[in-house]
Amino acid sequence: MRSKGHFDQKLLALVTLGLVAFGLVMVYSATSASAALGDGDPMSFLKRQAVYALLGVVLMAAASRFDYHRLRYVAPPLLLVALGLCVAVLVVAPEINGARRWFLVGPASFQPSELAKLALCLFAAVYLARRSPPRTLGELARPLGSLTAIFCGLVLLEPDLGTTVTLCGMMLAVLLVAGVPVRLLMAASLLAVGVGMIAIWAEPYRRARIFSFLDPWSDAQGSGFQIVQAMIGIGSGGIPGVGLGEGPQKTLYLPEAHTDMIFAVVGEELGFIGSTLVIGAFASFAVIGFRIALRCRDPFGKLLASGLTALVCGQAAINLAAVLGIAPLTGIPLPFVSYGGSSLVVLLAGVGILLNIAVNGKVVQARVSDRSGRNRRSRPARARSRGGAARAGRDSDVRRVARPRRVASGS
Repeated sequence: MRSKGHFDQKLLALVTLGLVAFGLVMVYSATSASAALGDGDPMSFLKRQAVYALLGVVLMAAASRFDYHRLRYVAPPLLLVALGLCVAVLVVAPEINGARRWFLVGPASFQPSELAKLALCLFAAVYLARRSPPRTLGELARPLGSLTAIFCGLVLLEPDLGTTVTLCGMMLAVLLVAGVPVRLLMAASLLAVGVGMIAIWAEPYRRARIFSFLDPWSDAQGSGFQIVQAMIGIGSGGIPGVGLGEGPQKTLYLPEAHTDMIFAVVGEELGFIGSTLVIGAFASFAVIGFRIALRCRDPFGKLLASGLTALVCGQAAINLAAVLGIAPLTGIPLPFVSYGGSSLVVLLAGVGILLNIAVNGKVVQARVSDRSGRNRRSRPARARSRGGAARAGRDSDVRRVARPRRVASGS
C-alpha cells in the first residue's frame, strides 16, 4: 500500500509540474507578440511568472516533506490571517479595473482570496475530522456555514464572483466526503444559489455576463465580445492548431488572453489535440487526488485531500466551461496555466500538502471518545492496565453467567 502511495505521489508531481511548464510556454506565447508590438519586453510576463513558479515549486517541495498532521495547529491562525487580509484589501488596496483584489508591492502582487481558499479548506478538514457531521442547517451554520458566508461576502465586495463560486464548491466537496446528508447539502446549495442570484442581479456587469452567455452573438461587439472571440479562436484551431505562437486572436482580438482566456489560445494554436491533452491532465489530477483521499485512513487527511483536489479541479472546470461557452464568464484563471502569481503559489503549496498525504495518510492518531457525559471530546487511546483488563474480564464473565437462557417456543 505504501508503494502505491509513492506511485501516486510521483505521478501527481509529474502532472502538476507538466502543467506548470506548459503554462510558462503558453504565457509567453500569449504575451510576447503584444508586448513586442507595444515596444515592451516580450519576456516580461514570462520572467515574472517564472519567479512565481519557482517560489511555488519550492513551497510544494517543502510542504511535501512536512508532516500534514501538524497542520491541525496552523489552521486557526491561518484562517484569522486570511480573514484579516480579505478585510484589509477592501480598505487599503488600490482599485484596478473597478476591483480591489490585490496588494501591490513593487512589481509583485498578492491576492488574499487565494490564501482564503487554502485556509478555509484546512480549517474545515480539522473541524469535521474531530466532530460528527452536521445534520441540520443550524449545525451546518455553526461555524462552517457562517465562516464560508463571511469569506464569500468579503470576496463579493471586491468584487469577485468566480472565487466565491470556487469557495462554495470546495466546501461542498469537503462536507460531502465528511458524511453530511445529501438532502441537507441540497438545501444549503439552494440557499447559496438564491443569494448568488441576488448578487448577480445587483451588479449591472454581472447581469450583462449572464445575458451575453445566453446569447453572446446578440451583442458581439459589446458584452459578448470576449466569449465570441474565444469561440472564434478555438474554432479556427481545428484539429492540429495553427501553430504555437502563430495565433492572431491573442494579439488583436481576445481580451485577457494570458489570464482567464488562455485556454482559447491553447485551442487556437494547438487545436483539438492540445486542448484534449490539457483536459486530460486535469482529469488525471482529479483521479489521482481523489484516489489519495480514498486510500487515506486518517479522517483529517481524507477531508483535506478531497478539498484540495476539488479546489484545483473545480476551478479548472469553471474556467474551461466559461471559455467553451458552457457557463458564464467568472474571471477564474486556469490553475497552473494562466498568468497569476498568487493562484500559482498557493495552489502549488496545496499540491505539496496533497503529496505528503499520499505517503503519510496511513498514519492515524488513534482517538477514542470519552464515554462519560462530562467531556464529549475525543482523547488519545491508552493501553489498559493489567488490573483494569482483569476487572473487565471478570465483569464480562459475570454478565455472561447472569444472562438468562432463552427458552425455545413451544416447550
